[in-house]
Amino acid sequence: MAAALAALVLAGALGLAWWLARRPPAVRYLTAPVTRGDVTRSIHATGTVNPVLTVIVGSYVSGVIQSQSCDFNTRVHKGQLCARIDPRPYQTVVDENLAQLAVARAQLDKDRAALDYARINERRQASLIGRGVVSQDVVDAARNALEQARAQLNLDQATVREREAALEAARVNLGYTSIVSPVDGIVVSRNVTIGQTVAASFQTPTLFLIATDLTRMQVDTNVSESDIGSVRDGNPAGFTVEAYPGKPFEARVVQVRQAPQSVQNVITYDVVLGVDNAALLLKPGMTATVDIVTAQRRDVLRVPDQALRFRPEANGAPTAPARKPGAASQVWVLRDGKPVELPLRIGLDDDTYAEVLGGALRQGDAVIVGEQRDAATAGARAGTPLRLGM
Repeated sequence: MAAALAALVLAGALGLAWWLARRPPAVRYLTAPVTRGDVTRSIHATGTVNPVLTVIVGSYVSGVIQSQSCDFNTRVHKGQLCARIDPRPYQTVVDENLAQLAVARAQLDKDRAALDYARINERRQASLIGRGVVSQDVVDAARNALEQARAQLNLDQATVREREAALEAARVNLGYTSIVSPVDGIVVSRNVTIGQTVAASFQTPTLFLIATDLTRMQVDTNVSESDIGSVRDGNPAGFTVEAYPGKPFEARVVQVRQAPQSVQNVITYDVVLGVDNAALLLKPGMTATVDIVTAQRRDVLRVPDQALRFRPEANGAPTAPARKPGAASQVWVLRDGKPVELPLRIGLDDDTYAEVLGGALRQGDAVIVGEQRDAATAGARAGTPLRLGM
């Protein structure tokens, strides 16, 4: 009797265990509210902060730096002397060309007098041949001397012009020994010191970099070819720099340059952002992390993207197909503890929220974004307890 009772209890326990193992695990749905807010699509990139206009001041002539009057952060005005190259070698060339010009002018005066004599002599001989005093050969010689005197005078005039041009060139080179600022601005870089030899034989050396206005800066950033089609002049943008973590700077796209840049077969395009730097917080060369806004909807009804990707496990695939703006989609909401599908039309999607253009959703509705199954009642059923519609 006892053995039969024990066998009956064991059979009941095995049956209960079998029923618990076969029973579907309890499901708890994770929800998120439907809210109103902004939906913003943006492009992420990195760039460099630069002055809008930077002028390179170099040297046309070679020599030793004799003096220097501009340094880093010096405010300069147009025409202000910043450095001087030793002018003595160039002054010597100017003096030499002055002397050569004086010689050429003296030779011109001499040959002009010779031309006057040759003209008088030719007239005299021409008058004497009519009276038979001189021969025709003498008259021809006088005319030849006159023509040679005229040619010599033209040669002397050309020589004077040549010497004048050489003197002007020497004076220009002498003027280049004074390194002056071509614009009003501030010196951001100095690459020269007193006593340094500047060699301009093959390439013009850069002595100073002068930024015209540091209160207006630009960010040069590279945007990939897959994203450049959505960037337009005037797009709002924002960026941060490591020097001021947590402080955003507002900017705007001022130029989308057409020249492609290829680095390891990756094509990018330079996008220039304009930014106000009245507080002079931004400095040239800072690295900027940029977000360029390509589309934005303000204060619209929006639903989390997780809700659009969610599918109940019993109803099909765990992820939804790709969506297009204006296309039909669906979300799941709880009705009497059960998921109910609601159709809707979506608009702009920023990968976090999607704009709701139409459907039965209202602000405050709770949409299902995931589900969690109770492992205690799942028995030996394997699998992850939480599945979000990612």
